[in-house]
Amino acid sequence: MGFPQIQFLNLLAILIIIVSSPSSLSATPPNFPIAKPNCTDRCGNLSIPYPFGTTPECYHNYSFFVNCNQTFNPPKVFFWNSSLEITDISRDGQLRILNFIAHDCYNQNGTRVSSNRPWIYFPRTVTVNNTANKFTVIGCDSYGFIFGRRLNRNYSTGCTSMCDAKDDLIEGSCTGLGCCQTSIPKQVWRVEFSLWSHRNYSNVWSFDSCGHAFLVEESAFRFSPENLTNLRNVEKLPMVVDWTIGNGTCEGAKRNASSYACKSVNSKCYKPDNGYGYRCSCLEGYQGNPYLIDGCQDVDECQDPRLNNCERHCVNTMGSFHCACPKGYHGDGIKDRQGCIRGGSLTAGLLAGFGLFLIMAISFWSYKILKKRRSKQQKQGFFKRNGGLLLQQQLSAHDGILDNMKVFTSKELERATDKFNESRILGRGGQGTVYKGMLTDGRIVAVKKSKRVNEAQVVEFINEVAILSQINHRNVVKLLGCCLETEVPLLVYEFIPNGTLCELIHDDTTGFLFSWDLRLRIAAEIANALAYLHYATSIPIYHRDMKSNNILLDEKYRAKLSDFGISRSVAIDQTHLTTKVKGTFGYFDPEYFQTGKFTEKSDVYSFGVVLVELLTGKKPISNSVTEEEEDEEQGLIMRFFMAMKENCLKTILDPRIVEQDAKEEHLAVANLAKRCLNLNGRKRPTMREVAMALESIRTSDNPLSLESKMQDLSYPETGTVESKMQDLSYSETDSFVLNRMETASSSWTLNND
Repeated sequence: MGFPQIQFLNLLAILIIIVSSPSSLSATPPNFPIAKPNCTDRCGNLSIPYPFGTTPECYHNYSFFVNCNQTFNPPKVFFWNSSLEITDISRDGQLRILNFIAHDCYNQNGTRVSSNRPWIYFPRTVTVNNTANKFTVIGCDSYGFIFGRRLNRNYSTGCTSMCDAKDDLIEGSCTGLGCCQTSIPKQVWRVEFSLWSHRNYSNVWSFDSCGHAFLVEESAFRFSPENLTNLRNVEKLPMVVDWTIGNGTCEGAKRNASSYACKSVNSKCYKPDNGYGYRCSCLEGYQGNPYLIDGCQDVDECQDPRLNNCERHCVNTMGSFHCACPKGYHGDGIKDRQGCIRGGSLTAGLLAGFGLFLIMAISFWSYKILKKRRSKQQKQGFFKRNGGLLLQQQLSAHDGILDNMKVFTSKELERATDKFNESRILGRGGQGTVYKGMLTDGRIVAVKKSKRVNEAQVVEFINEVAILSQINHRNVVKLLGCCLETEVPLLVYEFIPNGTLCELIHDDTTGFLFSWDLRLRIAAEIANALAYLHYATSIPIYHRDMKSNNILLDEKYRAKLSDFGISRSVAIDQTHLTTKVKGTFGYFDPEYFQTGKFTEKSDVYSFGVVLVELLTGKKPISNSVTEEEEDEEQGLIMRFFMAMKENCLKTILDPRIVEQDAKEEHLAVANLAKRCLNLNGRKRPTMREVAMALESIRTSDNPLSLESKMQDLSYPETGTVESKMQDLSYSETDSFVLNRMETASSSWTLNND
């Protein structure tokens, strides 16, 4: 059957439908139910759709119980029998609630006069929305933390808000002056607030005496300098939470028909972006409540011209519609397309179809050519924006760099990583994502897809790439090249196959015998690498994120220092001052945390934590499961100092090395770690001295005596372990900072990096 006959039969079928039905087959819009029969679907001004309800027979399970409190006028809705008021319930999976604010107030003498630290425990079916809400701290002498649970693990983040005068505050700005904000991750279901002050508001009491911390819907809160005083009288602010059904997948839920929540035959199940369970929605062309039997009903698109694009006649069908033309017309009946055409012939239709095909073919090839040209221009724009021209100048000015540095094209790296396939991901971090790739010459490499470079920092970025490309040390991961013609810069490193030192220390499933000699050798290699960066490069380089997770191991378990994503090269005899403290909790320098000044001694402190980690086999940050254990457990560094003070180092040593005959070496390395962890940066040894000490411990017959002599040479003043311990507790604030840094359950920075 040819094309003309098929077109004729289609037109005939449409005419038969039109003759046998009205021009617009439709019915009165249905009244969609939102709750179960004989159940309350409204409380005051708020609709209550199922699966929520006010009585057991009206809600899906107890997680969806809401209390309609009739003592208010109009009545209000609350979660269960709690004081969390609900202001909106959406069938699309969101609730708006009024969340409590944490307050911390002081009098003129610096004495706390009032304080509250609210908490929220949701069931697993209810989680805090990570895109709509922000954790916010208000005050000119405040720092706040939010502690919670997600994915069965502890979670924490926070920020600091400071100012010296009320005139410094900026309307609508929440960047650290009187107001700071930070994001939260997905799937947080338990939240606790903690609010503290640096100086008990004694220096700003004349215009601010209280700090405030809260989770708030970002669109519902705009900072004003008046918030310093008017928030004292505010008890609650709006927050958005997400809800799901159960905690399983759609496939698993469908296997149990009695508990499967998508009851309507015209509904579907889907996995939301946030939450632990699943949600239901009506199929396209239907609307209503998918959680009720027959809750999703057909939408009559023909009743509403906004829902159909028919030129003459609209014919409603279950879940859809189609357009038709009246007698004497032909065409598809759709506006802005063929529409309905009077008379005409099949030949004209064929000619029109051929012409349309020709136009589409020409348009397609034009589109391909324009797309290729636009892609080339886009790559050139990215290359220029990411500092490509500056790098070319560097390459031409320093011919030696050409031997160490290659500028890759985006096609080369797409081919190497299979178009950045997710199966090639080696790891993700605050600075970007790392992929495993293979170059055309067969070399295995690690390709780091960095975060977008600030255009104001392009010169600094290119200079650092040039400097890092010249680093030639056997214990530092080699930078092979970069690609700048993508939206974000790509850095290419040599591939190190044996994972990280962190995995070797803490993964008990490998069965690998991690001996003391190997630990001592790795410590010496990393110390030499850091000393090289500090003293042997043309411009000193500070790593700034020294931790066991950034120490890679090659096929012979040689240590390789990696991840220079937040490193900084600085002029000699200068420190790096920043308003954004970056690093990993448990590792970064408390002096840096308090002052914002990063020096070479900050890397020394982080290396000291790694030494303690090698000695004890324990993680520097708390990873408790229960709140009771978390309250009773001290941080690793505090327990290490207590063991040194009480002369019982053996009690916290890794059992895997206690049995090895190296007691003096253990004690010598522990004394060296203690010196590195001094809270006063000036009293710490340099990395050059640390490297020399470790090499001496490895080769000496009497390592303890030799380490003691090197300590006396480095520091004229001597002192006992007890006197060194005094440095750990300068004030209540210092003690809090050290403990919080050691018990935080995730990597964290004050700017949520």
